[in-house]
Amino acid sequence: MNNILVYCEMEDGKIADVSLELLTKGRSLAAQLGCQLEALSIGEKLDGIEKELARYGAHIVHLADDARLSPFRTLPHAAITIGIIKAEQPQIALFGATSIGRDLAPRVSSALKSGLTADCTSLEIGDHSDNKGNTYKNLLYQIRPAFGGNIIATIINPEHRPQMATVREGVMKKEPAGAPKAPEVRKVNVAQYLSDTDFVVEILERHIEERKVDIKNAGIIVSGGYGVGSRENFRLLFDLASVLGGEVGASRAAVDAGFADHARQVGQTGVTVRPKLYIACGISGQIQHTAGMDQSAMVISINTDAAAPINQIADYTIVGDLNEVIPKMIKSYRENSK
Repeated sequence: MNNILVYCEMEDGKIADVSLELLTKGRSLAAQLGCQLEALSIGEKLDGIEKELARYGAHIVHLADDARLSPFRTLPHAAITIGIIKAEQPQIALFGATSIGRDLAPRVSSALKSGLTADCTSLEIGDHSDNKGNTYKNLLYQIRPAFGGNIIATIINPEHRPQMATVREGVMKKEPAGAPKAPEVRKVNVAQYLSDTDFVVEILERHIEERKVDIKNAGIIVSGGYGVGSRENFRLLFDLASVLGGEVGASRAAVDAGFADHARQVGQTGVTVRPKLYIACGISGQIQHTAGMDQSAMVISINTDAAAPINQIADYTIVGDLNEVIPKMIKSYRENSK
C-alpha cells in the first residue's frame, strides 16, 4: 500500500499549524492503512525542520531547500510538489485549505489528472461498492459541508490516485506522536524539477498584516448570533469575554447584519475553532455555524428559544434574554473569583 503525503507549509520559518494538524490526522490514517507518513517541506534554511515533522509522526521527510523557494510562489512550489508526487506515488496527498493550499493543490491536481476535494472538515477510511458490483477497499472519505452548508457530503475518488484533499484549519487536533522516531530525510534536488520559467513571477515587495483578532487559538470564546440584536448589544459579549479572559466570536448572520467584524466569524465560511469553553449567545445553531465550533470542549447556550438547534449540542443551556443573563454571569464570576 502506497504512503500518505502531507504538504507542509512554512510560516516565518515555522511549520504552519494546519500542517501539523494534517500530520496528526495523517498519522492515524497511515496506521489504519498500514503505510508510512511522508512530509514535504519546501523553502529555505530548512535544516532541523525534520525533527519537528518527525515529532508529529512523519516517517519520511522530503526537504526542498533553496533560497529561491521562500517566500511561496506558485510555479516553483507546484513543480516540486508534482515531481515528488510522481516519484513517490502516494495514495493520499493532503494540503491545508489556506490561501497557499487553495492556490497550490488545484494546480497539482490538474497536472496529475487526479480529483481534489476542497475545504474538508473530516477525513476517514472506508470501503465503497458501486451499482456495477465493484467494491473498492480503503478509500479516503473526504467529508465537507455542501450546498451552502445544508448537508454534509462524503466524497470519494475510487479510480484516480492520489486521492487529494485540502483541509480547513483548526478542524483537526494537533498532537505530537507518543514515541517519535528519527525520520528518513530525503533532500530534494530542486534543479531536477525547476526551470527558468518557474520564476517568471518576481516578488518586488511583500507586506503581511498581523491578525488583529485571533479567535482560532482562544481558549474561551463568547460568540453572538443574529439574536443578539445589534452591534451595541455585542458590547455585553465583549464585557463577558474580558472578564473570562476570552475572545468574541460571531455567526455569519451577525456579521452580515453588521453586528461584528468578519475576522470574528465562526463557521463554514469563517474560522474553525475548538476552545475549552464556547458560549453561544443568541445563536440558532445552523450547520453552517456548528461546523466551525462543534469540537469545543464545552458549549454553553444562551437563547430565548428552548428549541433552538444549538441547544442539542450544548452541554448547558440557559433559556433567557442574554441582556439579563450575561450581566448576572459577569457579576457572579467576579464575586466568586476573588
